[in-house]
Amino acid sequence: MTSLGTTAVVALWRYPVKSMQGESITEAVVGPRGFAGDREWAIIDAATGLGLTGRRAPELLFAHAALDGNGVRITLPDGSVATDDAALSAWLGRPVTLRRAGATTSGTFEIGLADDDDADRDPSVEWFQWEGPVGTFHVSTRTQVSIIGAATVGEWDMRRFRPNLVVAGTGEDGWVGDMLRLGTAVIDVVKQIDRCVMTTRCQPGGIERDLDVLRTISRDRANNLGIGALVQTPGTVRVGDVITRA
Repeated sequence: MTSLGTTAVVALWRYPVKSMQGESITEAVVGPRGFAGDREWAIIDAATGLGLTGRRAPELLFAHAALDGNGVRITLPDGSVATDDAALSAWLGRPVTLRRAGATTSGTFEIGLADDDDADRDPSVEWFQWEGPVGTFHVSTRTQVSIIGAATVGEWDMRRFRPNLVVAGTGEDGWVGDMLRLGTAVIDVVKQIDRCVMTTRCQPGGIERDLDVLRTISRDRANNLGIGALVQTPGTVRVGDVITRA
């Protein structure tokens, strides 16, 4: 096993409800499908049966989700806690239900072919449906754990990119094809992560709409930022752990 220098984990994140704000944690259980509790729930449109994302419902980005025992606690933008589907429906202005991912089922979502933030909400934009992986509400079947270097992101707010694991420095693109040990877990880095208009969206805490984020990533990084990995060996990773090749 060879060391990747002194590349250390500097932050861990999980996002219990798809497209909502997540929670910073100091330790993560890495299960067969990724961080325990990550993208384990989604808001489902009752009329269409489709999972809602920040593309179709930008309001989702302003709610906060955190694990609460065996469930999830959703805090709405006004500070109230949504205790049932009725509260979520009233907030979003449409009938919705909170659904937990099933062990043998996947979610269906929509993506609009749009070049910028305004076009993504233009009613003339064509939308396509895609099936997510079984057992979670992740976007890609090839990304169970996402990793980004702190120096790669630079001055942008890390929350625009919703990583699971942030490492010191940069150079993570060179890990594609490697098996990495994260604490006691082992992951297979299989891809770079291609970015979309979600990186430009407003979020709480002063994150403003900024179309230059995606334009810069497209121009300077061939539209990729961060890497995606599949879990090979479940385990536990903590902030401060040094990443090594497995």
